Amino acid sequence: MDWIEALLLGLVQGLTEYLPVSSSGHLAIGSELLGINATESMMFTVAVHVATVLSTLVILGHEIWKIAVGALHSPVNGALNEDQKYVLNILVSMIPIGIVGVFFKDEVEAIFGSGLLVVGSCLLLTALLLSYSYFSKPKLKDSISLRDAFIIGLSQALAVLPGLSRSGTTIATGLILGNKKENMAQFSFLMVIPPILGEALLDCYKAYKEGIDAAFGGCDATALIVGFFAAFISGCVACKWMINIVRRGKLIYFAIYCLIVGIITIVSSL
Repeated sequence: MDWIEALLLGLVQGLTEYLPVSSSGHLAIGSELLGINATESMMFTVAVHVATVLSTLVILGHEIWKIAVGALHSPVNGALNEDQKYVLNILVSMIPIGIVGVFFKDEVEAIFGSGLLVVGSCLLLTALLLSYSYFSKPKLKDSISLRDAFIIGLSQALAVLPGLSRSGTTIATGLILGNKKENMAQFSFLMVIPPILGEALLDCYKAYKEGIDAAFGGCDATALIVGFFAAFISGCVACKWMINIVRRGKLIYFAIYCLIVGIITIVSSL
């Protein structure tokens, strides 16, 4: 992988991690078009995912700090405050993806190597889910409940499939459950931070065990750095943009995009 390919894939990762179009699906499509296998470089995968986490911390830094400070306060009369409830919801949402990561990691990795037919099919599912969330009119709730947090976490676990957008799936699920648009984008972006960092740590340990050459997989330091900054900068742009998109309820346009790209991907894989 040269630095130009790393730049392109980093931009794709940063943009599509937050936009509801599936970063894993687009990385698979991009790798196919470029004639490379980005997943062969474990360190490149770690770099671009950590970059997108950092972009979240930058864009939502004020909100994260406020939640963290509020969560450190002692409960009043044994009752959790709103920030403590928020952190608890994040923790609950992590349970399904944690189970998948610990017990089904090999099976998930096998799916990622199953070709563009799976990617295209999952993009169609993303389009269907985004469309349903756009047209459904549930009764709105003031805050995300523990039950909803767990269900949204289940949707995040399903979104490990390449082509099934994580942000699109979690945001759409939350909206279908009746959660307000202004709450869902932030919750969706924050709930993925611990799983991504946990996966990055596991990959770093695996890289240490396998040896540095195997971990880089043909990706040199220049390509790694370029990919990291490309993912970080594009991630900052996409994160801020996506928050505004969700608030305005414009997810239907991404459903149309996923439908078109999904059909093209399926046809090209046959």
